Amino acid sequence: MDQGVTAGRRNRALLVVGDVVTDVVARHRGPLAAGTDTAAVIRALPGGAGANVACWAAHTGCADVRLLGRVGADAAAWHERELVAAGVRPRLVVDSEAATGTVICLVDTGAAAERTFLTDSGASLRLEPADWSDALLDGVARLHLSGYLLFTDSSRALAEVALAAARVRGVPVSLDPASAGFLTELGVDRFLAFAEGVDVLLPSRDEACLLTGLSDPADAAAKLSRLVPLVVAKAGADGALVARSGAVGARIPAVSATPRDTTGAGDAFTGAFLAALVSGADPEEAAARGCEAGAEAVRRVGGRPPQPGSDG
Repeated sequence: MDQGVTAGRRNRALLVVGDVVTDVVARHRGPLAAGTDTAAVIRALPGGAGANVACWAAHTGCADVRLLGRVGADAAAWHERELVAAGVRPRLVVDSEAATGTVICLVDTGAAAERTFLTDSGASLRLEPADWSDALLDGVARLHLSGYLLFTDSSRALAEVALAAARVRGVPVSLDPASAGFLTELGVDRFLAFAEGVDVLLPSRDEACLLTGLSDPADAAAKLSRLVPLVVAKAGADGALVARSGAVGARIPAVSATPRDTTGAGDAFTGAFLAALVSGADPEEAAARGCEAGAEAVRRVGGRPPQPGSDG
């Protein structure tokens, strides 16, 4: 049998490198009452864009999902248990100085279930090249990098090392820009200089527009696809756009859902999309699965899928 075919069958793992944080989700209705109390339902949940992507990939059918992340000693055991229970194989570096990252998610329980994040990255963005080993790519079909990695010097250096190692092995790499706010701080040019080395870019609609300076998401996705071979722009209730070679080739409709919490919807899309690619689906089919997962995500509170055996 052809050795390339044999290797392709062996290499079925997805490796995600990214952030692992604790989400403190506060669900309130209507505007916050400045200077006084606002009633809310508050829960602490495992989160982080990278970790969420890994969990959704496992939930949607990828049998071997691995995650490299960094946490503080304060919550390392809890996060490892949650990831393992979700079907992910974690490699968590325990930071001796910084606490686990924490994100306060303010979720308006009105019709749009819009959310606002207050972010303390903590240990999550203190990943560094020393945390990487090329052996992490053994058996890996695809490498996914959370865009949050690019927002600190040490984790950006780690991302550069991981990208270079994947290129040597011929492992395709995907990247999610992660945050329009942090993109503005980093600088569009710096982000695009890194993105030029990846195979798949998965921006939100707002991120695609920010990265191109264009107001129309389809135009933005098309422009980005002149830089990155495959661009899949996530557009929430408007579905997704699949662009290659400077043109949008497919518009994938959204799956109808009544949202409770939009936290992690983009991560759900990305995880399901990558799981589908690993299984051999084409990008359009993979994007449709991403839309299904995004709809499932917004019906739940928090950024993770239900754990195997749970009642959801």
